[in-house]
Amino acid sequence: MTATPERVGTQRLLERHGIRPNTDLGQHFLLDENLVDLAVRMAEVGPDDVVLEIGPGLGTLTAALARAARTVHAVEMDRRMEAPLAETMEGIGDVRVIWGDCMKMDLEALDPAPTRVVSNLPYHVATPVLVETIARLPEVGMWALMTQLEVADRWLAASGSRMYGGPSVIIQLATQSVGRRRVGREVFSPRPRVDSALVALRRTAPAPTAAVRSLVRAAFAVRRKTLVNALGQAGADRDAVRAALVRMNLNASVRPEALPPAAYPELADEIGWTE
Repeated sequence: MTATPERVGTQRLLERHGIRPNTDLGQHFLLDENLVDLAVRMAEVGPDDVVLEIGPGLGTLTAALARAARTVHAVEMDRRMEAPLAETMEGIGDVRVIWGDCMKMDLEALDPAPTRVVSNLPYHVATPVLVETIARLPEVGMWALMTQLEVADRWLAASGSRMYGGPSVIIQLATQSVGRRRVGREVFSPRPRVDSALVALRRTAPAPTAAVRSLVRAAFAVRRKTLVNALGQAGADRDAVRAALVRMNLNASVRPEALPPAAYPELADEIGWTE
């Protein structure tokens, strides 16, 4: 029989260290440690893996990751977490706490290089973190990320839906969803105003090139425009875009949200789009 994983006790740590969550940093601490175990399983973390965790906070998820993985890089901005993190991590695995903003870090310099990204992410940085780690950490093969339900729905949205946008294209060109679990507000402290989701993604391809990412950003920069006009506004030759769409058997008046992800690299090649 498998032993019950050790518990950190998030609420106890909050009270013991007198920490009030900083909502300006998007802090919502996960109280349900069964979801922590689920995140580790969904990311398929094994003893040879190196995990990047953004925002470890009190270390609830970090401890579970450290027991399963070879190394954990835990990036935290809030120095108030120093004492509780040290308490939680005492005697547990190889955890390397890095103080700072992950969006300003040289992620490529992490050694050993991450093979998994597992995090309970503040909503306002969730999409940038996912997009950047796809592009900058080529050895990462799995993600298990907790974020706002609407954000997760945008990541996984199909072309033609109102939720589909530039991030959907970039994420789906490189990954495939292999798990999604809706998470209620009651499992966090403080309670967020919206529900969340735990999403698992498996890498299926290298990140889109810089040229493709640039084209996608230009295409979705202004909603409700045709693709010809959106790219024309970004400096493309409208006639060249129109001709390329016809060659691709697409209507010349198509809008960006109607194109499936795979059409964007083809279009970038057809029109010779550069960064």
